[in-house]
Amino acid sequence: MTYFSTLAGTTALATLVAAGSAQADVTPEQVWQSWQELGATYGQTLTAANQSRTGDTLKLQDVRMHFAQDGTVVEGTIPEVNLTQRGDGTVEITMSPEFPVEMTIPNEPDAENPAPEPTELALALRQPGMVMVAGGDDLATTLAFDAPSTTIAVTEVDGVSAREMNLTAEMTMSDVAGTYRTEGTDTRSITNDFTAAVAEMTFAMTDPETKGKVNVRASATDLKGTSSGKMVGTLGMADMAAALQAGAASTGSFTYGPATLEFDFADATDKGKGSASAAGGNLDVSMSGDSLSYGGGTKNVSLTLSGSQIPFPQFNMSYAEAAFQLLTPVTTSEEPQDFRLLTRLVNFKVSDEIWAMFDPQAQLPRDPATLVLDAKGKARLDIDLLDPKQVETLGEKAPGQIEALDLDQLQLTIAGADLTGDGSLTFDNSDTTTFGGVPAPTGQIDLKLVGGNALIDKLVSIGIVPQDQAMAARMMLGLFARPGEGEDTLTSTLEFKDKGFYANGQRLQ
Repeated sequence: MTYFSTLAGTTALATLVAAGSAQADVTPEQVWQSWQELGATYGQTLTAANQSRTGDTLKLQDVRMHFAQDGTVVEGTIPEVNLTQRGDGTVEITMSPEFPVEMTIPNEPDAENPAPEPTELALALRQPGMVMVAGGDDLATTLAFDAPSTTIAVTEVDGVSAREMNLTAEMTMSDVAGTYRTEGTDTRSITNDFTAAVAEMTFAMTDPETKGKVNVRASATDLKGTSSGKMVGTLGMADMAAALQAGAASTGSFTYGPATLEFDFADATDKGKGSASAAGGNLDVSMSGDSLSYGGGTKNVSLTLSGSQIPFPQFNMSYAEAAFQLLTPVTTSEEPQDFRLLTRLVNFKVSDEIWAMFDPQAQLPRDPATLVLDAKGKARLDIDLLDPKQVETLGEKAPGQIEALDLDQLQLTIAGADLTGDGSLTFDNSDTTTFGGVPAPTGQIDLKLVGGNALIDKLVSIGIVPQDQAMAARMMLGLFARPGEGEDTLTSTLEFKDKGFYANGQRLQ
């Protein structure tokens, strides 16, 4: 959050200047006014110490940016911004290749320090050669931006220079380009796209007293982002909840290609190193006054760790895919609204040294593990989650009522056993007594377990599960499951009907 706030007014200027006047020819003065007006909707104050027009160029000197939210304050001053009228009715925007930014970040109080001082950071923002071009007509305005590189680097922490601290902390994006388009006046439709060939992060520090060292290096390639949305009136990022309630909405997606991470550390008593890689990943977000959706994933991830505190030469972990998604309503409604929860981890593997810690004879199958939980349904909220006052009054009560639940996929595969299932339920929220406080369900869940008894036998053999607990587990399986097709296969049909609970047709409650 603070990083993108820091970029405001520079690369993120693209999200400000394009939303101004809708004229056949955009003038430098209109672009500057638009920057200030739309910046205000993001909670920014933008002023120029000096402003002068020479020929086709409007020169702004010492452009000061100020942004404050939730105790975090971001301030920066761009020495010079030039807005030049071009012959085709567009405006070219260039600015100083480097300028300073100061950030004040509040720290959380605790018992030892109930009123901690905030952290003060001084940053340098470098973007040599960046050029933006703003243009428009009576229907829409567009801005295109291009920068060979954009770097943000820490120069001071609490008044001490990074050099004195032996600190290097910076992030650089290379071959940055994008476009930004807006239509409308009171209600603005906004779309934009962004690409960067490479993003690199470096963090290195040596403690001057203990001589302890830490180094972190990360990179990602082929970064791409797109977003679209609607802004209403003067409401903006400064009050996101109010804007969403007024009709604002946004959706965005971000993807990246192959990525790597390397780190190492050492001090007088400990040392270690590690590396990680991924084939790529994604993040998707959408918000409106009715719902919030947040999801993402990565593919072909591997991690390697070694160090003096690890009891074997090297720890390895990998998985083929990880994904998540959360869709939730955020406001009250007469009709039930959609929700979804997805968790997916496919072909998760750890090194044999981990298995050997509890299974040295390798009796358990060391096949990759998989976990998938994919559920959706309908729910009705009793409060508006965008209203902080309503959330505060909630206490320990549930924020609403669940109306229906569909279990689209359940899978747990581990140590040779495989549990799968699906089903659907509806809920009677007027009856919370039949099932001990839970709204009475109606519906069916189907489950299948393959290799369950073999896994229990092996867990007993290696001493993880005592014999009496294994017998109790088998009794529970006998109560809720029945033999299925194939060796060591159990199936179960769990039904809720007529205010009762049935397992394979036998009423248990």
